Amino acid sequence: MGQSVKLADDVMDAVRRESEMQSRSIAGQIVHWLNIGRAIERSPSFDYARVRQALSASRSPDSLSGEEQEIWAAEFAEQMTVPAAGERAFHAERHRLGRGVGLDDDGTLITRKATPKG
Repeated sequence: MGQSVKLADDVMDAVRRESEMQSRSIAGQIVHWLNIGRAIERSPSFDYARVRQALSASRSPDSLSGEEQEIWAAEFAEQMTVPAAGERAFHAERHRLGRGVGLDDDGTLITRKATPKG
C-alpha cells in the first residue's frame, strides 16, 4: 500500500521537471531515482555518468560493470517503450492526413481517416 511522504518544494519541482522530460509519472521518477541511488550506494565501482554515456551511444554498454549494465538495460528498455515527443507529433500528423500510423500484430499498415480541419 502506498504511503505519503513530505518532500521539499524544490525537490518536488526537480522531480516534476525530470519526470516530464523522461515521460515518467512523478512516482515513477522518484522510484527511478531511488533505484539509482540504491545501486550507487551498494557498489563503489558504479558510475552513473558511464551509464548515461552508454544511453546516449557515446560508450558501449559492453564497457560497463555488471551493476551499470543492469541500470542501462532497465533505462534503455524504458526509453524504447515511451515514444518521444517527435515520434508522437510525427504519428499525429500522419493520422491527421489519413496516412499509415503504425503496424498491427500481423505487420499490416494501419491507416486512419483524416481528421477534419478546424
